[in-house]
Amino acid sequence: MFYFWTVKVIRFVPIFFVLASIIAAYFYAGGNIHNPSQVGYSVTHNFLSDLGGFKSHSGKVNILSALLFNISMIMFILVGVSFLFVPRLFKENKTNYFLSILGSIFFFLGTVFFAGVGFTPYDLYLDIHVFFAINAFRFLIPASVLYFTVLLRSSISNKYALAIIVLFLFTFFYVVYQIISASPLESLEKMVEQATLQKIIALINVVSIFILSFAFEEQIRKLKLD
Repeated sequence: MFYFWTVKVIRFVPIFFVLASIIAAYFYAGGNIHNPSQVGYSVTHNFLSDLGGFKSHSGKVNILSALLFNISMIMFILVGVSFLFVPRLFKENKTNYFLSILGSIFFFLGTVFFAGVGFTPYDLYLDIHVFFAINAFRFLIPASVLYFTVLLRSSISNKYALAIIVLFLFTFFYVVYQIISASPLESLEKMVEQATLQKIIALINVVSIFILSFAFEEQIRKLKLD
C-alpha cells in the first residue's frame, strides 16, 4: 500500500501530465488571447490552461485537448492523497512526523487547487479557474519548506532535499512574480513572458514531485515496508 501511493502514484501522475499536455498541444485548435488566428499551439504564446478550454481562442471546438489536459490536472488530486500516506514513513521521529503531516496537508491543498483548474475550464468558469490556477502554487511554498526540513533531518540522501529546495525557490519567486506582474492581457510581450515562465515552473514542479518518489522509496526500503 505504501509503495503504491508514495512511489507509483507520485511517479505516474507527473509523467501522465507531461504526455497528456504534449498530445493536447498537438491537437489544440489554435489561437491565443491576443491573436485568434494563430495556427495550433505555441509554447511561448499560449498558457497551459488554453489547452483546457472546450473552445480554443480561435473559436473552434477543442474537446480532445480539453479532455486530455483537464483529466491530467484532475489526477493531481491522487498525488495529494499520496502525500497523506507519506508521514507514516517518518513516524520514528516525532518532529519529522509532525512536520511531514503539516507538509502533506499543504501538498494536498495545492493538488486540490490544481485539480480545480481541470474542473473549471477557462472558457466556462474564468474567475474561479484563475483563482485555482493562481493559488495552487502558493500552497506548495510551505509544503516544500516543511518537507525540505523533514528530508534534511531524516537519514534519506540529501540529494532529495536539494530537489525540494529547488521546488521551493522557483515556486516562491514565481508566486512573487504573479503578484507584481501586469496582466497578460495588457500586451503581447507580457503574455509571452508569463506563458513561457509558467511552463518552466510547471516542469520544475512535476520533476521535483517525481524525484520525491525516489526519496520515499528509499525510506520504504529502510523501514522494510515494501
